Amino acid sequence: MLKSDIELFAAALSEVRVYVVQPLSYDMVDIADYGGPLEKLTPESVKISGMYYMRGQFEFRVSM
Repeated sequence: MLKSDIELFAAALSEVRVYVVQPLSYDMVDIADYGGPLEKLTPESVKISGMYYMRGQFEFRVSM
Protein backbone atom coordinates (compact mmCIF):
# COMPACT_ATOMS: atom_id res chain seq x y z
CA MET A 1 0.00 0.00 0.00
CA LEU A 2 1.28 3.44 -0.91
CA LYS A 3 0.62 5.96 1.85
CA SER A 4 3.32 8.58 2.01
CA ASP A 5 4.18 11.23 -0.55
CA ILE A 6 7.57 9.62 -1.16
CA GLU A 7 6.01 6.18 -1.83
CA LEU A 8 3.54 7.68 -4.31
CA PHE A 9 6.30 9.76 -5.92
CA ALA A 10 8.52 6.67 -6.30
CA ALA A 11 5.61 4.80 -7.92
CA ALA A 12 5.14 7.69 -10.36
CA LEU A 13 8.83 7.77 -11.26
CA SER A 14 9.06 4.03 -11.77
CA GLU A 15 5.79 4.02 -13.77
CA VAL A 16 4.41 0.93 -12.02
CA ARG A 17 0.75 -0.02 -12.29
CA VAL A 18 -1.10 1.46 -9.32
CA TYR A 19 -4.59 0.24 -8.54
CA VAL A 20 -7.20 2.06 -6.49
CA VAL A 21 -9.04 0.48 -3.58
CA GLN A 22 -11.90 1.89 -1.51
CA PRO A 23 -12.11 0.49 2.03
CA LEU A 24 -15.65 -0.64 2.90
CA SER A 25 -15.11 -2.04 6.39
CA TYR A 26 -12.35 -3.45 8.56
CA ASP A 27 -11.71 -6.45 6.31
CA MET A 28 -13.53 -5.60 3.06
CA VAL A 29 -12.44 -3.44 0.15
CA ASP A 30 -13.82 -2.56 -3.26
CA ILE A 31 -11.41 -2.23 -6.18
CA ALA A 32 -12.39 1.11 -7.69
CA ASP A 33 -9.95 0.95 -10.61
CA TYR A 34 -7.37 -1.56 -11.78
CA GLY A 35 -5.42 1.54 -12.67
CA GLY A 36 -2.20 2.19 -14.44
CA PRO A 37 0.75 4.50 -14.00
CA LEU A 38 0.32 7.43 -11.63
CA GLU A 39 -0.09 10.56 -13.76
CA LYS A 40 -0.35 13.35 -11.21
CA LEU A 41 0.07 13.70 -7.46
CA THR A 42 -1.18 16.51 -5.21
CA PRO A 43 -1.58 16.66 -1.43
CA GLU A 44 -5.33 16.02 -1.90
CA SER A 45 -5.58 13.73 -4.91
CA VAL A 46 -3.96 11.23 -7.24
CA LYS A 47 -4.61 11.02 -10.99
CA ILE A 48 -4.54 7.54 -12.52
CA SER A 49 -5.83 6.66 -16.01
CA GLY A 50 -7.36 10.12 -16.42
CA MET A 51 -9.40 9.89 -13.20
CA TYR A 52 -8.80 11.79 -9.95
CA TYR A 53 -9.06 9.98 -6.61
CA MET A 54 -9.09 11.70 -3.22
CA ARG A 55 -6.21 10.48 -1.06
CA GLY A 56 -8.36 10.52 2.08
CA GLN A 57 -11.04 8.27 0.60
CA PHE A 58 -9.04 5.69 -1.35
CA GLU A 59 -6.00 3.47 -0.94
CA PHE A 60 -3.36 3.10 -3.63
CA ARG A 61 -1.61 -0.23 -4.05
CA VAL A 62 0.89 -1.97 -6.26
CA SER A 63 1.25 -5.70 -6.84
CA MET A 64 4.53 -7.21 -5.73
